[in-house]
Formats: sequence, structure tokens, C-alpha cells
Amino acid sequence: MSTPQTPSDYRVTDQVGHLLRRAYQRHTAIFQSVVPANKLSAAQFVVLCAVRDHAGATIADIVQATAMDEPAVRGIVERLKWTDLVSVAHEPGDKRHATVTLTELGRSTVAETLPHAQHISELTFGDLNADERQQLTALLRRISGTA
Repeated sequence: MSTPQTPSDYRVTDQVGHLLRRAYQRHTAIFQSVVPANKLSAAQFVVLCAVRDHAGATIADIVQATAMDEPAVRGIVERLKWTDLVSVAHEPGDKRHATVTLTELGRSTVAETLPHAQHISELTFGDLNADERQQLTALLRRISGTA
């Protein structure tokens, strides 16, 4: 166990939250450099994958799968609907309850983007060796409560 830091030892740039945010920012920048922004954002791709993985996904399913907040998911789904990547079916009499499915264009977009996504993960891992990659993934799962 590490020794608690005194106020004079505290460096924000050494804190786990800061380092996680920096790593995420780097990953997002890599995504944007590989996948053209006018094609798909990282968040849109994550939502498309969640819809692909959960047939007839509800907004709540997508929120759970992506760890994004509900308003963000609703906005992303709306934009994906406008670009014909998903279709949204509402329950009769309840506009809030909706199921989301990939369109044919959505399925092909996910399939076309997957090789790029794998390359993006490789670039994000950088020069970490196989053991370090496995350790990092396991530690991130533990920290996020998904282990």
C-alpha cells in the first residue's frame, strides 16, 4: 500500500483521474486521425457497436453497454437516425420507449470501421508488450468495476 500524499506532494498530473483523462484524450485523437470525423465519431461508433451487440436495444441498454449518460445516448441515436445508420421504433403511445436497430447502412458502416477500430487500439497501446496490454486491460476493468 502506498503512503498517503501530503498536500505539498500532491501533483494533479500524477493522479489517476488526470492520467485516465489524458489517455482517453489520446485515444480519441487517434480515432479521429484514423476515421474521418465526417464519417463517424468515436462515440457514434461505440453506440453502433452496442446496438449491433444488443438486438432491439433500448436507450437504457445502450446507456448500460456504453457507460454514457442517457441524454448523450439519445442525442447520438438521433444523429445516427438522421444519417440512416439506425432505425428507431417507438412503443405505441410512449415516445420515450424506443428500440434501436442497425440499418443495412449501419451494419456495413460497423463492418467497414472495425478494422480501423482494431488499428486504433493498437496505436493506443503503443509500445506496450503483450503482458503489459493484458495487465492494463485487466486493471482498467477493475477500476471501472467491470472485472
